[in-house]
Amino acid sequence: MTRITTDKNLVTHINVFTVSPENQQQLVDVLVEAAQSTIRKLPGYISNNVHKSLDGTKVTTYAQWRSQADFEAMLQSPETAPQLQALSQLVTSFEPHLYEVVFVDEAVAE
Repeated sequence: MTRITTDKNLVTHINVFTVSPENQQQLVDVLVEAAQSTIRKLPGYISNNVHKSLDGTKVTTYAQWRSQADFEAMLQSPETAPQLQALSQLVTSFEPHLYEVVFVDEAVAE
């Protein structure tokens, strides 16, 4: 389970994919399959979340990794190459960035 917190030394990868509405679900399926079959088995992987926009034009991933080096190793892994290639065929653009969580707020239970 993803736990968003500032007290862990993690790297967060957020990627916003732009996609044609007719390809949105296929992109989601490729991302989920990649996470479940390959990425979760790689060193440093912690969690992955996939979000799809209601208008059908965006898919956003929020993934946590133990370190930037672990994340970069995943990108170079031969196991992920076919999945990364499949993603590139479905999207019109993507915006990947690495982040550090600096603030988290939650509603107070009443």
